[in-house]
Amino acid sequence: MTTETSASTQEAFIAELEATLDEMRPYVESHGGVLNLVEWLPDEGRLQLQLAGNCHGCPMSMVTMKLGIERIVQDRFPQVKVVEAIRVEEYDYPELGA
Repeated sequence: MTTETSASTQEAFIAELEATLDEMRPYVESHGGVLNLVEWLPDEGRLQLQLAGNCHGCPMSMVTMKLGIERIVQDRFPQVKVVEAIRVEEYDYPELGA
């Protein structure tokens, strides 16, 4: 597989993944939360997601992540082996230009 093909395959995967997350976002947003895709690490099968907004600090957010979001993502995308929750304070926002 060429690098170009690999890149387009990754882009297609991310687009499908975002579409799946878009299905879940209205629920999260109805509680004042935000669901962000932080990073996909294909070599590890690791998907990093963040629940922010009112979800940040909410004791139920990890239940939402594990029993809802993680389960649905792993059912639809077998290549996702690990869904990792990234806390707001653990993520460096490069676009803010520290």
